Amino acid sequence: MAVAERYARRAASGIGADLYSPLRPEVTLARQQRQRAMLELLSRHAALPLDQLRVLEVGCGSGSNLLELASLGFDASRLVGNELLPERAATARGQLPATTVLHEGDALALPFADGSFDLVYQSTVFSSLLDNVFQQRLADAMWRWVAPGGAVLWYDFTYDNPRNPDVRGVPLARVRALFPGARIDARRVTLAPPISRRAARIHPSVCQALSALPWLRTHLLCWIGKPR
Repeated sequence: MAVAERYARRAASGIGADLYSPLRPEVTLARQQRQRAMLELLSRHAALPLDQLRVLEVGCGSGSNLLELASLGFDASRLVGNELLPERAATARGQLPATTVLHEGDALALPFADGSFDLVYQSTVFSSLLDNVFQQRLADAMWRWVAPGGAVLWYDFTYDNPRNPDVRGVPLARVRALFPGARIDARRVTLAPPISRRAARIHPSVCQALSALPWLRTHLLCWIGKPR
């Protein structure tokens, strides 16, 4: 499992272990900005109220994104998580409500019928998939699981990280190639993390000001809609 091996190397190195702590002001600011953009997309495109949407998150990690969705008004019993790594899945199970179903293991082995979900969510998963064929296989599976009128909800970065060979950016052109039959509403979000970390040392308001500049934002948030 190449993906699992790469995550294990990151964990063993201990490098950047606290970079995503909510105690860091730039992390909280980025999350709030992403939430606002996500709610705007949902308000514009979602065909059902939030608490009626059936949601699968592929690569849910420790469950923080699913907890965030529940806090925004999604019904926890309609949320489903999938996580490849056993230790992360165990953490998610300890944090999430009992009514939220979790599936541990390879996403491509998930037992869902076509059209099972209104939203299939991925957050910084595809940037960890270095094989184009595997990327396409996972995108195809996610697309099958989306019901007509639903969407893949996508959040990932677009630029390569020269300091981390285990990830690569996924630009909008690649997103379009992965989902050729989709209607895509995309927006650029999230101030480049190296910039935000330096700016936060000065003052969180500097992060806020810099994040207003679109060319300094490194991530895409996309509604990848499936026609009815």
